Amino acid sequence: MTSIVLVRGDITQQHVDALVNAANSSLLGGGGVDGAIHRAGGPDILEACRALRASHYGKGLRTGQAVATTAGRLPARWVIHTVGPVYSADEDRSALLASCHRESLRVADELGAKTVAFPAISTGIFRWPLEDAARIAIETVREAKTSVEEVRFVLFDERAYEAFASQMP
Repeated sequence: MTSIVLVRGDITQQHVDALVNAANSSLLGGGGVDGAIHRAGGPDILEACRALRASHYGKGLRTGQAVATTAGRLPARWVIHTVGPVYSADEDRSALLASCHRESLRVADELGAKTVAFPAISTGIFRWPLEDAARIAIETVREAKTSVEEVRFVLFDERAYEAFASQMP
C-alpha cells in the first residue's frame, strides 16, 4: 500500500526517486513549479526535454500524459513531466487532472521509483481550485495500482497544505 505524506516546502529540495513536474506541453520550461525545477536541475533537464521533442514528442506532451527525464542537479534520480489541465467552470476536466497523477505513477513504476514527490498540479497559473485539486490528487493516488511506496505531496504554502490536509483521513 502506498503511503501518502504531506510536506510544506520546496519540491526542488526533496530527496526522492522522482519529482513530478507540472510542465507545460512544450516541455521546454516555464513558470511556477516548471521553472523552479528547470532552474534548480540545470541544463541537463532542458537538454533531455529537447531530445524528447526531437523524437516522440514533436508536438509536445498532451494534457494528462507523463514522461520522464534525468533530474540533473536535483536531489532526485528522475523528473516526471506531466501536463495538467487548465481549469474550466464550463467543462469537467477532472479526468485529465486524475490522469496526470495516474500516468506519473505509471512512469514511476516503469522507472522502478519507490518515492515520488508531487506538486499541487494545475493549481497555479492553470487556476484549478485548491480543494478540488487536492481531492482529485489524493483520491487518484489512493486508488492507483502502483509499486510506489511513498507519494509525497509537496505544498509550497500553508493554504495549499491545508487544502491537502483536509482530504486526508
